[in-house]
Amino acid sequence: MLAILREHGTLSRAQIAARSGLSRTTLSEITGDLLGRGAIVKVTTDAHRRAGSGRPAELLALDPRSGQFLGVDLGHTRVRVVVADAAHEIIASGVAPYPAGTSLPARIRAGLALIERLGRERGLGLSALQAVGVGVTGPYPAGSARADVSAAFRERFGAPVLVDNNTRFAALAEAGTTDARDVLYIRLAAGIGGGLVVGGRLVTGAQGAAGEFGHVLAEPGGAACRCGKRGCLETVASTGAALAAAGVADLDRLAARRAEPAVAAAMDRIGEAVGRVLASAALILDPELIVIGGSLPRAVPAIVDRAARVIAAGRVPPGPWSAGTRSADHGTGGPGSAVRGGRVAAGPVPADREPGGAAGGSGPLVRAARLGDEDGALGAVAALYRRSPLLAGYSTLDGSTP
Repeated sequence: MLAILREHGTLSRAQIAARSGLSRTTLSEITGDLLGRGAIVKVTTDAHRRAGSGRPAELLALDPRSGQFLGVDLGHTRVRVVVADAAHEIIASGVAPYPAGTSLPARIRAGLALIERLGRERGLGLSALQAVGVGVTGPYPAGSARADVSAAFRERFGAPVLVDNNTRFAALAEAGTTDARDVLYIRLAAGIGGGLVVGGRLVTGAQGAAGEFGHVLAEPGGAACRCGKRGCLETVASTGAALAAAGVADLDRLAARRAEPAVAAAMDRIGEAVGRVLASAALILDPELIVIGGSLPRAVPAIVDRAARVIAAGRVPPGPWSAGTRSADHGTGGPGSAVRGGRVAAGPVPADREPGGAAGGSGPLVRAARLGDEDGALGAVAALYRRSPLLAGYSTLDGSTP
């Protein structure tokens, strides 16, 4: 019922029943519960009248005032913030840069300052804030770091705080743009991370390290990695490694020169390394969809194409490149693409799906990410929706209850 109201807006009970297939008794019980929780409200309008009576019909709608949800992505070089209401409408968003290597406490301060600035500029109060989701870089943060992040935002807003890896949140956001239930996501940016959605559920792993593709061996005996090992994928396919390989100073110059033979060859090698890592993961996990996101593939879409070819060749049995990307999948994304009509996608959205499982074993669909740099913050908000007491007891992405 909540999903129907988010999709179609204000509806009568009869319209909801027709779209949901719920019986009158079940619909009445759910409606009463949601009205009691404050998740929906009754609306009357002269545009809708009860047949034969001429009186305004009672309509139902989500009450956006019933809750606000704050998503924060404390990335390597910038913080991004998204604020959404209970109707999943994005009501504010923003970004603030900081230097690479900025400490976690300084990132937290930058995030809080950005939220305050958005509040002043948009006249936004957070009195109805239900929860805060904060994404941080690296593996699932250690207890002390997680506690520091949680304490800082809880003290500032007096609301529950959910802390997790920012690329895992991004995976959840990308999964919300498709109806695929098994999704493998990787982000190639200043660092490399990823996330796994299996059977519609976000996988964290026993130690919170699921999806750490950046520290999978990609080049034996290769360059030293910040993790202490050598030859990790991050030493080959991060933005820093790509810029060094191409001999350029920034991503704008890389994008401008990507067709030059030497630069194209360097990017091809990066795509091949990414493809090898993902091909191994695909054999183990058998996903329907593999999404490659981040600032690097947005600058050089050919990296995604090359990785897709390597993944296709690594299938069992090997096959032609039938899992390739489409040019439409190379968009930069943004708030509008995160969800239909500027709404946060907390669950699967019907899309132009072509996963291999639906095509007779042709392998996973491999495509570029549809969302932009707000994916981590959007995913944090999506995770909050699924955990919110306001919506407790109703179906989530995996068909279970939060």
